[in-house]
Formats: sequence, C-alpha cells, structure tokens
Amino acid sequence: MTSPPGPVIAVIGPTAAGKSSLSIELARALGGEIVNVDSMQLYRGMDIGTAKLSLDERAGVPHHLLDIWDITEPASVATYQRLARATIADIHSRGRIPLLVGGSGLYVRAVLENFEFPGTDERIRAELEAELARHGPAPLYERLASVDPGAAAEILPSNGRRIVRALEVISLTGERFTARLPEPAQVYAAVQLGVDLDAAALDERIAVRVGHMWDAGLVDEVRRLAGLGLRAGRTARNALGYRQVLTYLDGQCTERDVQEQTVRATRRFARRQRSWFRRDPQVIWVDGATDDLVTRALASVRSVTGGVG
Repeated sequence: MTSPPGPVIAVIGPTAAGKSSLSIELARALGGEIVNVDSMQLYRGMDIGTAKLSLDERAGVPHHLLDIWDITEPASVATYQRLARATIADIHSRGRIPLLVGGSGLYVRAVLENFEFPGTDERIRAELEAELARHGPAPLYERLASVDPGAAAEILPSNGRRIVRALEVISLTGERFTARLPEPAQVYAAVQLGVDLDAAALDERIAVRVGHMWDAGLVDEVRRLAGLGLRAGRTARNALGYRQVLTYLDGQCTERDVQEQTVRATRRFARRQRSWFRRDPQVIWVDGATDDLVTRALASVRSVTGGVG
C-alpha cells in the first residue's frame, strides 16, 4: 500500500475561538497556504458577517477557495470536495503545506476522509421540500434531531435545504445521515488542530465579534446583498447574521433585537460545532487563550509529522 499524500494541517473548532490568527502564524512558520473550509466564506460579498480576513490581515499568506460562489448558488459539499482536493494537490506540487482552516465540520470530513455522496430521489426530495414550504424548517429539524442527533448537531435549524438533504439520505439508505460519514480514513496524512476556549470566554468573544460586525457595517452589507438576490440564495440567506438582519430589513424587529438574536444564535452554533469536532479522537486540542498558542500548535504539528517545517 502507498502512503497517503501529505501533510495537510486542519485548523478547526468553534467560531471565534481564534482559528484564523493561528493559521496565519502556522502558515508563515511552516511555508503553508490556507484553504478555506468555512462554507459561508465561499460566497462573494459575504465578508463582514463571516469574519473573512481582509487582504492586509492575511499578511501575505495565500488564501484559496474564498469568494468562489455567487450568493444565489446553493452550496454543494461534493463540489467543494473536488475543488479543495485539487487545490491541495496544487499546493503540494509546489512544495508548500496546505492548511484547511474553518469551522464547517462536514466540509472538513469531506476533504480529509473517504467520503462518498449518496444519490437523490426526486419524489422524496419533492415531498420534503413541499413540507418545508408549508411549515418551515422547524418541524423537519425536530424530525431530524429525533432520528439522527449527530446530523442535527451539525446543521443549523434554519437551514431547510440541508435538513431536507439529510432526511432524504435517511429515507434512501435506511441509515442515519451520520452513518454515511466514513470512519477516519487515510486520504491525507493529516494533522487536525482544534482551537477552543472555555464556554464563558467564547460567549464573551462572540458578543464582542458581533458588536464589531455591526460597527463595521453588517446591516449595510446585508442590505446591499439583498439587492443582489440574497433572499433567493437557499444557502447564503440562512447564514448567521444575514438571516437575522434580513428580518430587521423586513421590519419584523428592531436593530437592537436582531443584534442580540445574532449573538444568541452564534453561541448556539458554536456549541454545535464543538460537539461535532469533539467526537473525533484524532483532533489535537489547543487552548485559544494561552499565551504560547503558536508554540504549542507548532509542537503538536511537528510531533505528528516528524518535524515538518
């Protein structure tokens, strides 16, 4: 058997834990390039609400798979998998190290593991989409949580499209959606670094981040994207912050209320992300608040890879 290509370093964990800043330092130390694995940073124009790094903040480190989709295009994990693996191969071909960076757990697994995608059934899909149109995502999400809590932990309760897809796969295969996820496999010689904080610190950091997003003009960003078709984007319109601001723009609540709703929704999402990543025993966890975070992360990478970089 041939050894898997590598190395690939994945910097993962809940939102606002400090993944982006750590990844920049690791890339500079190891001769790396960053491959985005945040499903919402794939969309053009969704900058403030996704905490997308500016060009200056990227500090000269090449970033890949940002701004590749229009906001009206539905997300596709299968398409992302193909693009990400091609990008990783290109980075390796130039003697550089790819760093997967982001908090979209399903996308991480789709790249790193032997992940195949079940087919579709038009009848089942149509029935589920009709139910979604009649009643909204809440009852479908409750059904998913009852039959597959693991899948529900990864999917936003507002993301009707992904809820429908998970229920479709369950109907097609007779198995939980998460049962279709592979056991850890040797697609790459990968090191997974999980960045986390204690719950209170992460909650505070999320509140501060959302406040900064408002100060930076999130409402204006959503207003502009709404004029470009955001409401027609089945994936993009459900992104954290964007969905909440759309309700404000529609006159359904005050701006203060929607900012508080965004903080609460982001905190819930961070807990689901933590639950998803904590299930994987291969993840090496580092404390995002420690003063020597970069040193510890580099030591963890080198202990697994035998001194890469």
